[in-house]
Amino acid sequence: MASKKPPRWYFSLRSPYSWFAYRDLVERYPDVADAVEWAPFFEPDPRTEAALDAVGARLEVVPMSRAKYFYILQDVRRLAQARGWDVTWPVDRAPHWEVAHLAYLLAADAGRGREFIDHVYRARWERGLDISDRGTIGDIATTMGLDGPRLADACDDEDVRRRGVECLVACFKDGLFGVPFFVHGRDKYFGIDRLAPFVAAVRGGRPQDGARPLPEPAGVALLSAPQADTGPAGGCG
Repeated sequence: MASKKPPRWYFSLRSPYSWFAYRDLVERYPDVADAVEWAPFFEPDPRTEAALDAVGARLEVVPMSRAKYFYILQDVRRLAQARGWDVTWPVDRAPHWEVAHLAYLLAADAGRGREFIDHVYRARWERGLDISDRGTIGDIATTMGLDGPRLADACDDEDVRRRGVECLVACFKDGLFGVPFFVHGRDKYFGIDRLAPFVAAVRGGRPQDGARPLPEPAGVALLSAPQADTGPAGGCG
């Protein structure tokens, strides 16, 4: 008999909504943050996409409309202001999402995955840095006392790339179509405004103080369906 999968949440270091979910999870619901499995999603580069094709796990990703891009700019600003946070919008000149997300796998191996996520989100959303730049990731790793060059070049390591493909196959099997995405048993929850019911489910379905929806519904980044859009090349989704 197959073992039961733990509750899990899929995050993207690219997405502002994943950043909101990350902070809400660790700051408002730390018990749940400790109880769930953390799993990355990232838009694949051609090499990763070919590996996904080989196992029949192709994730369709298409550009975001201009109208939605400007909506998200407004929405993220509103959500940040509601929380009293400052946000700096990054510019992704040559996005290569394996750089940051595969480095995360090595940081997690060292027991520092959550700390790495925190540093990367701060770099991206508070300082406006390019997290596809290997120098940015190397500096973060070095600041943490990790092997900066190794994490910066994680996407050149074939074994780490294989593990990255496995992460995306798990996304595919769980039916992920956007981030942040939460799974508990057979139930799936999409977007930061679904974090509270996910928290209640992980806690056993009992009403809890603080396990209530945020006052502002969240826009989220979509992917997978041919008609969906995941994010502009120069921004985030």
